[in-house]
Amino acid sequence: MIKIQKYNGEVFRRGRIQADADVSEIINDVATRGDAALYEYTLRFEGCRLSTLLVSGEEIESAVLEVGEYFLETLRQAAENIRAFHEKQVRMGFSMSCGNGSMLGQKVTPLERVGLYVPGGTASYPSTVLMSAIPAVIAGVTEIIMVTPPNKDGKVQPEVLAAAKVAGVDRIYKVGGAQAVAALAYGTETIPKVDKIVGPGNRYVASAKRQVFGLVDIDMIAGPSEILIIADGKADPVNIASDLLSQAEHDVLASAILITDSLRLAERVQSEVERQLETLPRAAIARKSIKEQGGIFVCGGIEEAIEIANDIAPEHIEICVEEPMKYLPLVKNAGCVFLGGYSPEALGDYFAGTNHTLPTSGTARFASPLGVDSFVKRTSFIYYTKESLAQVSERVADFARREGLEAHARSIESRFRDEEI
Repeated sequence: MIKIQKYNGEVFRRGRIQADADVSEIINDVATRGDAALYEYTLRFEGCRLSTLLVSGEEIESAVLEVGEYFLETLRQAAENIRAFHEKQVRMGFSMSCGNGSMLGQKVTPLERVGLYVPGGTASYPSTVLMSAIPAVIAGVTEIIMVTPPNKDGKVQPEVLAAAKVAGVDRIYKVGGAQAVAALAYGTETIPKVDKIVGPGNRYVASAKRQVFGLVDIDMIAGPSEILIIADGKADPVNIASDLLSQAEHDVLASAILITDSLRLAERVQSEVERQLETLPRAAIARKSIKEQGGIFVCGGIEEAIEIANDIAPEHIEICVEEPMKYLPLVKNAGCVFLGGYSPEALGDYFAGTNHTLPTSGTARFASPLGVDSFVKRTSFIYYTKESLAQVSERVADFARREGLEAHARSIESRFRDEEI
């Protein structure tokens, strides 16, 4: 049962999940043996013996037919919403004249090749395909490579393949876990090396991403998932309970928290969570998550609840109160904010258009959701004429010498060695 506590000033903290040391061994093995290691790990972890890692065009087209037109249209509408939101994020380069012929500027260049990790395991995530691939396409990434674990029959979920088709993924490979991250980072005979790896995964995937960072870029170390709901006494306890469980069913390590100023609402939500668990297909996962990672906190008011939320900096915040927009400016640390009783977190997971790959474990204090900026790099440029450099050369040389860097100073003065400055 989810516990009710009076808030006592202590902030709820989540520690990072550390993976087994085996991850380093897997990464090194894939870096050394390439495809051979991938086939062995796929047999060991996924229970299937593959003859090829690449998903064929025929498999993709078969998946598109299998999911049916209704789901295809849902994918298309979700993709359009995601595309419309992310197109607003496109960053343009700029240049600025500083006088005397000098110029400064910034150019924005898309990454050449990115890798998308799409989880498998206990659930299928076509939504992750859309959320990862569409911003990359908008950014202008040259090639998008997707990896995802196959099932025991050596197949990828048809919904995932259909989403990849809709989103514009270039190539798909049947491999998951730390070994997939290693393949993207180092490259193998079949899978090309990428510049950046994005997408959520289990703790082994997260550990692998952390270890290859620097060889390639990564989006973030994401997970486990979390929701924090702020609700007043007028909120619907049935909806609040269902929203808590929508995160709890992800993973036994997922976190679902309610903060309210109403003890009556807290008690009604507690009862409603138990009632809904009775018929939830993933009840075993959700019940363990709610018991060990969840909680209901009763505090003195909505503004205090938001202060607590800012300290926690959760992945998702729902503000289920009257006049929710009034409180939006008070939210400083969150991956995504869901306002009002008709903006459940699940809407953002699939359809609304905002990205669902969000900072977790308190990293919303300094990190942002996945977006178009995640797939570009910014390069500065400088242009000075001889005359404009001459005007500042003495100051620059003096600055360099004050840092003890004589060669820096001389590199400025060298350009005027035959002149008196």
